[in-house]
Amino acid sequence: MDIFIHRGRNQIGGSIIEISTEKTKILLDVGAELDNEKNRELPEIDGLFDREGYDAVFISHYHSDHMGLAYDIFPDINIYIGEASYKIVKASDEYKAIKSVSPAGFLQHEKAITIGDIKVTPYLADHSAFDAYMLLVEADGERVLYTGDFRSNGRKPFEWLLEQLPQNIDRLICEGTTLSRENYKYETEKDLENKAVKLFKNTDAPIFVLQSSVNIDRIVTMFRVAKRCDRLFLQDLYMAEITNSIGGNIPNPNGFEGVKTFITRPYNKEHFRYKLFNKYGSNKISKMQIVNSRFIMCVRTSMLSYIKSLSEKMPFKDGYLVYSFWNGYKQKTEMKEFIKACEELGLTVVTLHTSGHADAETIMRLIDTVKPKAIIPIHTENASWFVENIKTVNVLLE
Repeated sequence: MDIFIHRGRNQIGGSIIEISTEKTKILLDVGAELDNEKNRELPEIDGLFDREGYDAVFISHYHSDHMGLAYDIFPDINIYIGEASYKIVKASDEYKAIKSVSPAGFLQHEKAITIGDIKVTPYLADHSAFDAYMLLVEADGERVLYTGDFRSNGRKPFEWLLEQLPQNIDRLICEGTTLSRENYKYETEKDLENKAVKLFKNTDAPIFVLQSSVNIDRIVTMFRVAKRCDRLFLQDLYMAEITNSIGGNIPNPNGFEGVKTFITRPYNKEHFRYKLFNKYGSNKISKMQIVNSRFIMCVRTSMLSYIKSLSEKMPFKDGYLVYSFWNGYKQKTEMKEFIKACEELGLTVVTLHTSGHADAETIMRLIDTVKPKAIIPIHTENASWFVENIKTVNVLLE
């Protein structure tokens, strides 16, 4: 079984991993570059975009740096992704009115999929993307485990995953996103929840949370905060479509008391988003109802005009803007301008965030569990960490 890293070594994001035998050739992830607005050119990979040169593509999770190029691959190449992941992707694409991907099948925990003479078994992992998987690939008498992105500080117990994973694997393709962050120490989602409750319980002013609409664990965290602080939890229509697509125990306006959805601009009655909004019935909330409520509202930088309009109808004194992204995004112009504008409106900006990626201790625990014969670092800017800290395993840097 041959492994070729098309992209992902010595960088974070854009992962594309080829695994092949004499008979079968598959890819694990087809990620866009993190800075994909400036790097829109497709990588030169023969048989991926121009013709059917691969037997299948397996997507570990829906973040763009792992599946962003799935929209561009040759249409006859089969794609496999988690079912809940696909529901999120489809809801997002439909809201944006763009054509979505069409999976040939869905990943399920420990349910193997055989493509030619390659067997792929998914293992449900904890990540800031919901329904993320590690992938075990077996062929030619070898076993390779690809971690995708993972962590141990979310709402899925890491110990449970470690109990499921196979041991004595041949090669481990392991992410190391946080290894270039000095003195990195993670907090759990529960830690964030408790911090937020302590911060918000003594104010009646509005609270805005700047976070990803597809970070389901963070949505759960902020919903729990709202409930403990006796506040409405407000999701804009885009987030509502995401959470409603999954349903179940994910806070959404159609299934949870105290969760409402709003729109930031009017639509005419023929617009598809007007119809989407109307289906929420009594779980919709108007601007006038919002200004007369105690709430936690999930927002994006594109909502600045709407937030300003709220400030004209209600006091923002003692209110908060919660920044819940990686700190590096604060350097982007749009983010800087949004935060500055919110401060000028009277909101106090606080950071409440934790990474979707494993820290060094978590990576070591995984390695100790699966006992690989060799490690291939990926999704990291500090691959040398593996060489310096794992003396008993062969680390393949090239």
